[in-house]
Amino acid sequence: MAKQPEQDSIFDMFARFGSDMKLPKMDVEAVLSHHRKNLEALEKSARAAASGASSVMAMQREALRQTLSEIAEMTRSYRGPGDSQDFVTKQAEFARKSFEAAVKNAGEISDIVRKSGTEAVDILRERVEEAVKEVRSGMENRDKPR
Repeated sequence: MAKQPEQDSIFDMFARFGSDMKLPKMDVEAVLSHHRKNLEALEKSARAAASGASSVMAMQREALRQTLSEIAEMTRSYRGPGDSQDFVTKQAEFARKSFEAAVKNAGEISDIVRKSGTEAVDILRERVEEAVKEVRSGMENRDKPR
């Protein structure tokens, strides 16, 4: 049986293609490292955003639990027919507390969303700045005489 020639790796094929086309040699490990750093930054950014989303969900769950608890307490304190003025006062107090809690929770949630969004964007911005420096450095090193 005839022995089949060994197949070149994809990197070998690209290297041969580049040399045939007289393209400058490329440091494959540097390119892989560059993209690895990009993926790591994306992962870190996604984790920061997910952490913020988890915090928002926890706050919303707690706010709902608190509201349901207050509704249950208001229902228990309602004694049926009696002083209508007292009932209206309790309803108004409940509405006021609910509104204040909703405003407070909305403010806290917006802070969490803003902070996690800013953190996620900062991670990506830092990586873009590093990538630009890496590309510049690579271009400068390429242009230097050997």
